[in-house]
Amino acid sequence: MSGDTLLPLSPEEQKLLLALREIPPSRLRDLMTTLIGELVDFVAEPSCADEQADGSPCPASDVSCDECRKLTAILEGLRGRLQAS
Repeated sequence: MSGDTLLPLSPEEQKLLLALREIPPSRLRDLMTTLIGELVDFVAEPSCADEQADGSPCPASDVSCDECRKLTAILEGLRGRLQAS
């Protein structure tokens, strides 16, 4: 996809992009932007280095491999902490 053409955005995508644009430049914003980009890349194509218990490579984030379970637990924990704030 070129930078000149964006696909239509869902309401959730629009909300996220607008929220990101409203955050003033800072180290925290830079870290968050980097992390979000890395998460998107991983979830889109996990390509876990480890194989599943049956020896098959982990091709998608909905497969129950250790790396996906660990990341899911981390994200759920972070979400819980943010919601408790």
